[in-house]
Amino acid sequence: MSKRLKPIPKFANEAEERAFWESPKNDSTEYVDWSKAKLVAFPRLKPSTEAISLRMPENLLDTIRSHAQKLDVPYQSLIKLWIAEKVAALKTSGPPRPNRRIRG
Repeated sequence: MSKRLKPIPKFANEAEERAFWESPKNDSTEYVDWSKAKLVAFPRLKPSTEAISLRMPENLLDTIRSHAQKLDVPYQSLIKLWIAEKVAALKTSGPPRPNRRIRG
């Protein structure tokens, strides 16, 4: 016999729902039968983005802009691409090793 699930409450807004599910006192297994869950894909879902401010030396930014112009892409897009490539490489290679000098 399967466990009787609690009904999911009605929420006034997304913030209220988020607070409910984030609360340690609310266990989703009391509301959802996860054994019936199915894997889904959202191929057209765009990840949310956040604007940041980044300071860098002018000569570095000039070099990036020049390279982006040669590739005919916006320099911000090129920066995002390079950062994404580096992050992907870090994920596959594991955590970086700190650079330490060994003193004798």
